[in-house]
Amino acid sequence: MNKASNSSQEIELRKVRESDLPIFFEQQNDPAAHEMVGVTSHAPDDREAYFEKWERILPDKNITKRTILYNGDVAGVINCFFAPWSEEWEVGYWIGREFWGLGIASGALRLFLEIEERRPLHATASTHNKASVAVLEKCGFEKTGKKKVLVERSGKEIEEFSFVLN
Repeated sequence: MNKASNSSQEIELRKVRESDLPIFFEQQNDPAAHEMVGVTSHAPDDREAYFEKWERILPDKNITKRTILYNGDVAGVINCFFAPWSEEWEVGYWIGREFWGLGIASGALRLFLEIEERRPLHATASTHNKASVAVLEKCGFEKTGKKKVLVERSGKEIEEFSFVLN
């Protein structure tokens, strides 16, 4: 297990367990988080589809996936996967809203980059998600562009930054 601590907090990464999935689902079904992230699936509250997706992800050895723990509690998930839409390796993470603003995403991404050796790694963040943009930049990702994307759920267009870590 990878660990990082700073005075009163401890961030750990461990392999994803099936018992983590209901927590991930609840964290990722938060409307405020969807607004912050911007790009979400059309039906993020479809529990059956969510668990079916994880049935494919869990055994896939090409996807690096870790549960993010904060002081022993499941704070979120981080992963690296091959994105067929861009034909690049991408990093994605999701932190439950109750854990926002505590430095968990930055700490978890730093730990994750110690175990995920594939490079280059790509990431995206909506331009209005200043916290996620800061996390990626703190961890060495560089902005490579900006584009408009359609948010399926709302039908609205937003802008997102593209990042790369070589």
